[in-house]
Amino acid sequence: MSTDSTKAKPEGNSDRQLAEAILPLVGGAANVTFVSHCMTRMRLGLADRSRVQDEPLKALPGVLGVVEDDTYQIVLGPGKVARITPEFEALVEAEAEAARDRATAQVAAGQTAGDPAGAPRTADELAAEGAAIRAARKERNATPVKLMLRRVANIFVPLIPALIGCGIVAGINGLFTNAGWLPSLTPALAAIASGFMSLIAVFVGLNTAKEFGGTPVLGGAAAAVIVFPGVADVSAFGQKLAPGQGGVLGALFAALLAVYVEKACRRLVPSAVDVLVTPTVTVLVAGLVTLFGLMYVCGEIATGIGHLADWLLQHGGAAAGFVLGGLFLPLVMLGLHQALIPIHTTLIEQSGYTVLLPILAMAGAGQVGAAVAIYLRLRRNTSIRKTIRSALPAGFLGVGEPLIYGVSLPLGRPFITACVGGAFGGGVVGLFYQLGTSVGSTAIGPSGWALFPLLKGDQGLGAIAAIYGLGLAAGYLVGFVATYFFGFSKQMLSELNAPTETEAAVGKGTSPEPPHPGSPEPSPAPAPAGGPGSLV
Repeated sequence: MSTDSTKAKPEGNSDRQLAEAILPLVGGAANVTFVSHCMTRMRLGLADRSRVQDEPLKALPGVLGVVEDDTYQIVLGPGKVARITPEFEALVEAEAEAARDRATAQVAAGQTAGDPAGAPRTADELAAEGAAIRAARKERNATPVKLMLRRVANIFVPLIPALIGCGIVAGINGLFTNAGWLPSLTPALAAIASGFMSLIAVFVGLNTAKEFGGTPVLGGAAAAVIVFPGVADVSAFGQKLAPGQGGVLGALFAALLAVYVEKACRRLVPSAVDVLVTPTVTVLVAGLVTLFGLMYVCGEIATGIGHLADWLLQHGGAAAGFVLGGLFLPLVMLGLHQALIPIHTTLIEQSGYTVLLPILAMAGAGQVGAAVAIYLRLRRNTSIRKTIRSALPAGFLGVGEPLIYGVSLPLGRPFITACVGGAFGGGVVGLFYQLGTSVGSTAIGPSGWALFPLLKGDQGLGAIAAIYGLGLAAGYLVGFVATYFFGFSKQMLSELNAPTETEAAVGKGTSPEPPHPGSPEPSPAPAPAGGPGSLV
């Protein structure tokens, strides 16, 4: 499909219409091997990467950018991606079904017989080819550490919407309780907010077993032992266990053990008795190991994580916040930020909020400040300025991918100055923690202004919100100043602000200019899932 034809899409911008516009630009249903989504991105497996039309795709209204990693990722933004992905999946399935019907009709009519070279390939064949290409690419580019972290993310990312929803309900309940409003409703709100967290271990077990190739319900059953109230009657390592001890870490390892036990049973147990023996042995072995080992050990690890985070911010204060806020964007670029997801979840389990997320969220503030400075410095570069205008609203709400991969990272130095802005914002929040006011988030995922409804700490909501807002302001300001004065060399400014041939011919500086060296129009560098605010 040509670029011109994509611009002639039907009026309106419904989810269905956007899905219909995206599909031909990624090569059609025959080129899509799988579809999934996280907080902000629709992730696609592609049979042939060369069939994707990047520039028309990025130009679609509603598409905030594209990122290429182990999957092809289309940035759509929080909420919107959850509506568009099902529409896109339905279109892919419908088109693939039609292709299979055509192939079947051709075979029946003898159109494919005796013509191997011209025989049309079915959607299933293309999918198999795409899987082989994808596997080869992963083998070349993926490291064991990154693969492990992606698997960890695949376990925890699907839980984020529930964490966000329950976290906001918890915040509303806290507000009503402190204000004395609707006392008959607050117990119901407390139940809604706490129900998911009380059983989060089960969901972690289900996702872990699914991710590692086991039966999900057996993984959930092994992890459910951790939250069963009756474990209070069990002793391990000379002390009574407590329901929930070990938390999500214990649930993850319990389900992982269940997967390995199940796979061993599938290989060794005769098929005639497999349906009885394998589930029984799996839950029995995994359950006993969980009760008499994993719950205690993982409980100690979880407690240590909480103490370490507290000690780090109590003693490091501004310095610790400075380092954490400044390093988060590079961690995202390396894919190492995914290791923080279970840490955030553990902290939320222990104290009801994670103190790390508001500090890390400052990276997005530095990015926004840097983008504003770039906009002012590159007054003649209409391409970059247009990208910034479209991406800034999402940046304020914590969706940082469009600004990172479309603006600062391709330019180089502004990415570093954006990190400096994030460092100062993190330093502000860390300083107040050292002074006695902790600022945390009841869920992981959002950042920027979108994090305000999820804020929680050891002081009143007003004080916590003021500190978080002060950190954002510091990130915006320092990111702006650092980028404005130190983000460009003289040569960069000369090249990026050079007039186009058209402008030089007519003597004007208002005509749109095509991309030139330094412009963010080329495809972004490969990057792991997740931006400064999405974590996915």
